[in-house]
Amino acid sequence: MAEVLQRRRRRRSSDGMLSAALSYAALGWPVCRGAAPSGAGGRACGCDRVGCPDPGAHPVSATWGLEATTDPEVITRWWSAASGANVILPTGRVFDVFDVPAGAGVMALARMGRAGVQAGPVAAVDAQRYLFFVATRSPADEDEWWSCHLDCVPESIEETPGLRWHCRDSYVLGAPSLLPSGNPVAWIRAPETGEASGAPALPDPIVVLDVLSDACEEFVPS
Repeated sequence: MAEVLQRRRRRRSSDGMLSAALSYAALGWPVCRGAAPSGAGGRACGCDRVGCPDPGAHPVSATWGLEATTDPEVITRWWSAASGANVILPTGRVFDVFDVPAGAGVMALARMGRAGVQAGPVAAVDAQRYLFFVATRSPADEDEWWSCHLDCVPESIEETPGLRWHCRDSYVLGAPSLLPSGNPVAWIRAPETGEASGAPALPDPIVVLDVLSDACEEFVPS
């Protein structure tokens, strides 16, 4: 029964991947193709790397940063050829993403609601991580930023356990990308257009970071 349900989830997600990619492009968010979870031969990822460290959650191409686009014709061609490809959203262009443990994310959302702080788009990754989409910040001082993926964290934020900041040269999975568990990335708060340009309204990263930092410090055991 579990295998049947997983196959159904994968089929529904594949059907909606092109639609999602085009929707992101319409918001002005560049996308590129991501590896799909495999499950074939006992492997977790559909890429050709044995022992992939990030199954189903990385770009197909090493030149993803150059390939990412909002062109609907290119996007349609990509996903018509590989409908099961996950959707990768490059960060540090239109938005940055604060990536925190799910428990800290739930805590932070509750606090933002009580304080009247705009949260912006928020996605859940397998009930383990929450992704907070914020306005991108590209400081001139290289010491002020880091590009973070997987478990890479700079020494300067050791006091904020569990927090990852995806900005330049990084990326996140976009809903409804499928994970090896068979579960899709899902929006907790979907992007909503709030500007004349049609682009989603994104909150101030410094304001959101302040709330998330406190939540991570309190939620994640020392």
